Amino acid sequence: MIKLIEHTPYRNEILQKQTVRSYYDLISSKGEGSEWLGWMDVNNIAPPSLINEIENLIQTMSGIADYIVVAGIGGSYLGAKAVIEALSTSFPSKKPQIIYAGHNLSEDYHADLLAFLNNVDYSLIVISKSGTTTETSVSFRLLQKHCEKKYGIRSSQKRIICITDKTKGALKLLADKKGYKSFVIPDDVGGRYSVLSPVGLLPIGMAGFNIKELVQGAIEMSKILNQQKEYNIAVRYALFRNDMLNNGYMVEVMTAFEPKMFYLIEWWKQLFGESEGKNHKGIFPAGAIYTTDLHSMGQYMQEGQRIVFETVLSIAHANDTCIIPHDPDNYDALNYIAGKRISNINTQAKNGTILAHQDGGVPVIEIEMDCLNEKNLGALIYFFEFSCAISGYTLGINPFNQPGVEAYKKNMFALLKKEGYEKEYEILQKRINK
Repeated sequence: MIKLIEHTPYRNEILQKQTVRSYYDLISSKGEGSEWLGWMDVNNIAPPSLINEIENLIQTMSGIADYIVVAGIGGSYLGAKAVIEALSTSFPSKKPQIIYAGHNLSEDYHADLLAFLNNVDYSLIVISKSGTTTETSVSFRLLQKHCEKKYGIRSSQKRIICITDKTKGALKLLADKKGYKSFVIPDDVGGRYSVLSPVGLLPIGMAGFNIKELVQGAIEMSKILNQQKEYNIAVRYALFRNDMLNNGYMVEVMTAFEPKMFYLIEWWKQLFGESEGKNHKGIFPAGAIYTTDLHSMGQYMQEGQRIVFETVLSIAHANDTCIIPHDPDNYDALNYIAGKRISNINTQAKNGTILAHQDGGVPVIEIEMDCLNEKNLGALIYFFEFSCAISGYTLGINPFNQPGVEAYKKNMFALLKKEGYEKEYEILQKRINK
């Protein structure tokens, strides 16, 4: 399923013992933020009854819509998009297709989206625990009104699905009032750890992918990480990261040689960035897709400041076959690779890059999947979540809260003159008008 390859060795016995202690703090629920560990029990957040309910809903809605709009921000959409993009063909034509909203405040984006929806059949999934997240709420208000106007109140009722709190919050209240089908975000699961709950499973299932296999992969990885009590792959990855940080490598660049992994890296960036960036601590997560970015950022990776270490996310076997043909003219001088699969060439590009970056002073670790499918992605997601928790505890922070995210929201509310922010408005206006 998942293999860890340590291209750069580390030997910090004190940190190793500290990381193992963090592992035990996690599995014994003794660490800070232990009330947010619901994601650890995959069978609980994704029981067979939930998967059956999702699959039955998909059958019921089959043929209703060519497009499904998923409205959410951060962990409410990134995990689903990561899996969907990774499993989709590069040029999808199969319906329904998933499109996204609620993750920005661009007026042009929303105007373009509404104009597009005027001419297609669509359904809507809105994801928000509170129902008051500004970006998602703005989008949902626009989309709900558009849907009702286009299809009528009764028909739109069948096209709108809510994923929200079980008992409270604005979206739960609205769903009950309007009679929308709703799914529950577990109380003990934070947004960035919610991919394997209805937050991710419903959009992924709607996109046509096997959520049973996705969940099964996570369950199998959970067993591996809980049974290997000492020095398992999650502990090793967390140890490597913190050892690099202690040696002055403050930036982790997650790279992949498969462009379908772009949004998986985006999800990983949120998971680790939001979990670890506290108390002036943490590793800055960045991402790159190779070999594309080797022609843009490759120079910096090779010879820039030595503050960067690299985690290569690799796939051992491609799902399809594409072979370089022989050309008798050989103007491009490529006959030396004629008859080879492109995946073989890509693998050697990966190996060459790792060796070159090591020679340039970049520490490298590799996380390898045997192939790209639902089960392996489920395992990878759980592995990253588990590793992130251990790494956060090793840093000495709570990996499950996000107090810093509220700062921009409070300023935005004040500048928009939200009720109760009058004093803050005056203070911020003076700062802006200096």
